[in-house]
Amino acid sequence: MNLEETIAAVATAPGEGAIGIVRLSGTRALAIGESCFRRQKPGKWHSRRAYLGFVVDPLTNTQVDRAVCTQMRAPHSYTGENVVEFSCHGSPAVLRRTLELLLNQGARLALPGEFTLRAFLNGKLDLAQAEAVMDVVRARTGKGLSLALDQLEGRLSRQVQDLREEVLRLLARLEANIDFSEDDVPSVPAHEVEAAIAVTFAALERLLETVQSGAMVREGVRAVLVGRPNVGKSSLLNAFLSADRAIVTDIPGTTRDVLEETVDVDGIPLVLADTAGIAATVDPVEQIGVERSRASLAAARLVILVLDSSMPLQPEDRSVAAEVEQLRGGNGDQRAIIALNKADRPRVLSPEDVAGLLEGVQVARTSALAEDGLRELRGLIGKTLIRRSPPADSAIVTSLRHQAVLEEAHGALREARQAATEDLPADFVCIGLRAALNALGELTGESATEDLLDRIFGEFCIGK
Repeated sequence: MNLEETIAAVATAPGEGAIGIVRLSGTRALAIGESCFRRQKPGKWHSRRAYLGFVVDPLTNTQVDRAVCTQMRAPHSYTGENVVEFSCHGSPAVLRRTLELLLNQGARLALPGEFTLRAFLNGKLDLAQAEAVMDVVRARTGKGLSLALDQLEGRLSRQVQDLREEVLRLLARLEANIDFSEDDVPSVPAHEVEAAIAVTFAALERLLETVQSGAMVREGVRAVLVGRPNVGKSSLLNAFLSADRAIVTDIPGTTRDVLEETVDVDGIPLVLADTAGIAATVDPVEQIGVERSRASLAAARLVILVLDSSMPLQPEDRSVAAEVEQLRGGNGDQRAIIALNKADRPRVLSPEDVAGLLEGVQVARTSALAEDGLRELRGLIGKTLIRRSPPADSAIVTSLRHQAVLEEAHGALREARQAATEDLPADFVCIGLRAALNALGELTGESATEDLLDRIFGEFCIGK
């Protein structure tokens, strides 16, 4: 990658659209952009002003599209370089031809994420903010978008930078004691070192406490509707989606395969699977469906056991509940809810009747057909998945990479505090502090390696 080169790419998603954007960035962006655009009203170009005109082939003066061209001169642009954007009609042919003209004039095709990488290298964004750009693009719920925008605005970066400065301040004092031990530099008392480390240690722990809820919002949660045949699992899925996505009949065994859809539940993208009823059957097709249901059950983070509240508990209900309980015993992260469905019919089964089926599990009454109890079930899902709300004043950690570096810093500080507690020489404390400083720097980019940057920005789409 040569940062002196001018890069170009289509910045909007593939396919037809009302508008498509082609973007240029680099030292020659203004010259190349002006050579491929004829303004409707010629005159002096001004930065950050949109001009109507035509994209043209500079060799033949052939018009390609009627478009709007905007210049953003360095350093007041997204990348910190000269940037030119063409807002064209969203035809794939128009966008492809416009990009070809720019490449023919000396630009090269941008690599994935290269525009944002240049923004990072030019100090427009730190690394955590740059990663948030892709989180904004990929957000699947309003809450996910809100968390991504918070990170893009630098909320997490500011908190991590504050922690880094605290570590750096203590490290500087200790290293001054080591380097100038023969001079009259006052030493730092061990109890003061311990106290300073403890404050940063506790702040890191508060950040790490947000990982679980943040990961759920960013990545989503796999959930499964299970139960014996004909208890209303497919109807419940349709009610969640407000659409007839699953086929529903009174005939047991209608659902023979696993059907997955994503729904927004309190800001969590819930990948909800409707499964075939788990029961003994001689039908080979139904047997395959039951096995797939069991596979979905084993892979789910949340299990919703659906029971028919208009009938007493059946042996098949107890058998399915036993399978769920067995899986929960081997998977400490798997959680469960019982949904007493068909509440619009005369009630036979009560929450007290099912209290012993799954240990410590809450019960919701629902009617998929009447769409009663769905709000309560959604709220119960949110409380079951996120048992502890993050502190209101804390950033939310949503990235596995951020979790890993924060845990690394947490471990390094633990070692530094242990060294201080045991009254070891300051060199041992400094080893832990330097490791923590380096880990925190990886999050915001101060100590990021080239391999790390390649890995992060390689996940971006071209043009972003």
